[in-house]
Amino acid sequence: MTGAQPRRGRPRDASRDRALLDATLAVLTESGYSGLTTAAVAARAGVSTATLYRRWPSKEVLVVDAAAAYARDLTVQPDTGTLEGDLRALLRDKAAALTGNEGGVLRTLIGEAAHSASLAEALTNAFMLPVRRRMEEITRRAVERGEIPPVEHPDLLGDLVVGPMMSRFFLTPLPPNQVDAATAAKTADRMLPFLLRAVGHAEHGGGREK
Repeated sequence: MTGAQPRRGRPRDASRDRALLDATLAVLTESGYSGLTTAAVAARAGVSTATLYRRWPSKEVLVVDAAAAYARDLTVQPDTGTLEGDLRALLRDKAAALTGNEGGVLRTLIGEAAHSASLAEALTNAFMLPVRRRMEEITRRAVERGEIPPVEHPDLLGDLVVGPMMSRFFLTPLPPNQVDAATAAKTADRMLPFLLRAVGHAEHGGGREK
């Protein structure tokens, strides 16, 4: 039995990878997918294009990885101890993700995903699936606490978060630069009672947080 073969070359620098992904999102926000070039990303990150290509063989692969990293940053799962608190946190997270610079990135990715199956799959995995899983976990905890009765299809509840948010922030004409963080949070809070009713909170006699 032979021993493990030693690795050749230097290990990848995680901080440099992150700098390149951050630079990708910055250029994507400024120039859109069609205007994004690997040279611009490399220059923004302060590395050579050769360094970039050693990590990502194409612009599409780079953008897919950047989208996944972006979504991971936005996907936190706090346990506030109540259904209402958990749903408020989720709604506010998603409102933040659809507005400001983050919203601009997502708009660009959604538009380009219509022409790229790999980008569409990455966007689903990075944005939709985490929301569905988070809703399943929130619902499971609420059932265990006795706040709501069991829900037959908790995975579908994630779409009740994303759908109204997309309608409000992407499909409703809004004045440019008028949706700041405070406005996004207020919109999320206005949606909260509807989502609580959708999971059976009001019917089950759950009270509102004070």
